[in-house]
Amino acid sequence: MKLDRPAAPDPYGLLPAVPSFQLLSTDVADGKQLSDDHTLDGANRSPRLSWSGFPDTTRSFVVTCFDPDAPTPSGFWHWTALDIPVTTTELSAGAGASDETLPRGAFHVRNDFGARAYGGAAPPPGDRDHRYCFAVHAVDVEHLDLTPDATPTAAAFTLLFHTLARGVVTPVYSR
Repeated sequence: MKLDRPAAPDPYGLLPAVPSFQLLSTDVADGKQLSDDHTLDGANRSPRLSWSGFPDTTRSFVVTCFDPDAPTPSGFWHWTALDIPVTTTELSAGAGASDETLPRGAFHVRNDFGARAYGGAAPPPGDRDHRYCFAVHAVDVEHLDLTPDATPTAAAFTLLFHTLARGVVTPVYSR
């Protein structure tokens, strides 16, 4: 069944503006189709991400992946990793597999699949391209005072008050 609905807005375009910084990946690119490596149909591995140019006042990072085009009123959270140390400026491919594969002190909150890890792209078959907004948020505190039991929405709300800058790369995927 083909879903006929308008495209969702850019999720970060709805928030107060913050400066941007460079987010690079050898695995994903703006507007380009995700490889099967990063989907539930394939290897389900988080992509390699690296970043630079963030503010000097940054104290930690949060990495997220959000699908605003999911057929729900609130989109779909695929990945939320919190309290990444400021000394970390790269996550290797597969770093989202578990808390053990993240830098020391960082942790995941449950994605919308229910796992504390990266969950790959899995849009409904036949739906148009979904956007997967991979974002690295430069944060003004070392710890967001959230626990692994927090929801990704609670983490996003808390980030609203602590984000200094953000780098985003948005590949697409459809089945």
